[in-house]
Amino acid sequence: MQILLQPIGWIVDSYPDLINTTLIPSKKPKWLAVDLFAGCGGLALGFESAGFATIGFEKDSDACETYQRNLGGSCVETFLTPDSALPDCDILIGGPPCQPFSVGGHQKGLNDSRDGFPTFIAAVKKLRPRLWMFENVRGMMYGNRWYLDEIVNELKKLGYEVDMRLFSTVHFDVPQKRERLVVIGHSGGFAFPKPSLKAWTAGEALEGMLFTVPPESKFLTDSMDRYVANYEKASSCIRPRDLHLDLPARTLTCRNLAGATGDMQRIKLPDGRRRRLLAREAARLQSFPDSFEFTGSEISVYNQIGNAVPPMFAFSIASAVASYLSRAEARPRKRANALAA
Repeated sequence: MQILLQPIGWIVDSYPDLINTTLIPSKKPKWLAVDLFAGCGGLALGFESAGFATIGFEKDSDACETYQRNLGGSCVETFLTPDSALPDCDILIGGPPCQPFSVGGHQKGLNDSRDGFPTFIAAVKKLRPRLWMFENVRGMMYGNRWYLDEIVNELKKLGYEVDMRLFSTVHFDVPQKRERLVVIGHSGGFAFPKPSLKAWTAGEALEGMLFTVPPESKFLTDSMDRYVANYEKASSCIRPRDLHLDLPARTLTCRNLAGATGDMQRIKLPDGRRRRLLAREAARLQSFPDSFEFTGSEISVYNQIGNAVPPMFAFSIASAVASYLSRAEARPRKRANALAA
């Protein structure tokens, strides 16, 4: 069956067809994005596919090598600080690590050296990009809202208009229930992307992979199955936490990909055995194209996938950013540094 998708606007036959034909880095990029805390490049892949060149900055060597292997841009292996040297760019993007700033953690906010947001804010101050964007966990809008407000207020002082929205990536061509906060600073006129008409299921995403048993397959033992049964009973699970092929997958994380028996991402085979989700399957559920190659140990690869921004979601955001920049170029540029002067 052919499905018409919005806002991409073409007809595709399958989910693999969608991601493998959409997520292709542009050979003639129009703008440059500096990507902080870049991970393996999920966010950058979405932006490169929407017409941006990227330069990533990432401390993890495996993730940095994965970025270099798959993307058009380069990745600098470095531990970012507010004093890090960065190149000029059109836009600044990233997913700064955010510590849980509880009362017990003394709520140091922007003065806490464990946190990535002081680095992101310092980069905006130095580079004064035409637009900046960061994504983070939904909890920033709730238990840590005080800290989100602190970050936004600092960035508003630089003359940017700031918009934020909580997204469920399942509405943006990602076959997974994953909620992410996106915050964007601009000079006026930015519009977030509209959701797709189609919500993909795990079964549609894993077409061609389902119920296979590659040599690297790992099965849950009888004792693990008993543990799962006790875990689900204690947590009052209405449906087992196996992968349900008629629904989008539940959120993929480092924890439930790489371990944690009770919450482990797994597929139940027709013969009743449970198989741990393979890295390639996890990548498909995160919307990475099949050509995307990961570097590192099994644990490292699972961590890279679990930490990544789903590239198809990133593509939707990046397409909205590209539209904004194209509209802005049709009129005299009004950069945020001029506003803040």
